[in-house]
Amino acid sequence: MSPEYSDAIDAYDAHLLLERGLSDNTRTAYAQDITRLAAHLSDLDIAPDSVTVNHLRAFCADLHDLGIAPRSQARMVSAFKSFFAFLKFNGTITQNPTALLETPRIGLHLPEVLSVAEIDALINAIPADSAEATRNRAIIETLYSCGLRVSELTSLQIGRLFLDDGYIVVSGKGSKERIVPISLPAIAAIRQYLDERTHLPVAPGEEHILFLNRRGSQLTRQMIFTIIRRLAAQAGILKTISPHTLRHSFATHLLEGGANLRAIQQMLGHESIATTEIYIHLDRSMLRDEILQHHPRNTRR
Repeated sequence: MSPEYSDAIDAYDAHLLLERGLSDNTRTAYAQDITRLAAHLSDLDIAPDSVTVNHLRAFCADLHDLGIAPRSQARMVSAFKSFFAFLKFNGTITQNPTALLETPRIGLHLPEVLSVAEIDALINAIPADSAEATRNRAIIETLYSCGLRVSELTSLQIGRLFLDDGYIVVSGKGSKERIVPISLPAIAAIRQYLDERTHLPVAPGEEHILFLNRRGSQLTRQMIFTIIRRLAAQAGILKTISPHTLRHSFATHLLEGGANLRAIQQMLGHESIATTEIYIHLDRSMLRDEILQHHPRNTRR
């Protein structure tokens, strides 16, 4: 990659961190996408101020031919648009080549959702004699009770727990904080875990983090994924699930119970109501499945 692109990417990353306050995960994803494009353009000896929309369309066509999923392509196009808008703003380029760049259509993706019975089965699958049983139960209850993203769970701080008042304070995307109510079962599970946590050898600098591994360090996102998937296998749940599945289940069950969509938006920390509206489609899809399964005209005799 040419030094011109390397310098531009470094400046853009600093912009994302200092001025837009994006999370490390988002910045890393954007950097990877832009680095991939920059390496391609450098190989073709195309400088940033010489890039045209046709160059970008050709690169996106290559992504399609490589089998990159439309959702990933859309994320990459979003990164390209943001990057070149930044270069135009700081004067590196005079024309933004992404102005006419189309974003791939990704269609509606309805996520997997667990039933209440499946969530109970997930919790009951936790081996009672395991060293992490109390912690893992608190993790599942908190994810489902509060609809947290996995990054929000791993960074949850003890000082942000207001269990007597029935809520927690979560630091979401862009370091935006929100207040989320927490259920009584989740409160009980966290309190039980906190009693055991006092016996852990907490690593320096991790004293404020709620959920720790056996060495007293903050849990990683991958550790949470592993915990969820192992429990799903032990519970006999055949759906492909992740920590995000509990977030989807939280929102769907609230909607089914009659909760206001705006309230669900606030609890999930969505900036746009359009993001939350996927659960309306999900609710309708589940309703259609129920009709097809139970209506006498659709039931096989």
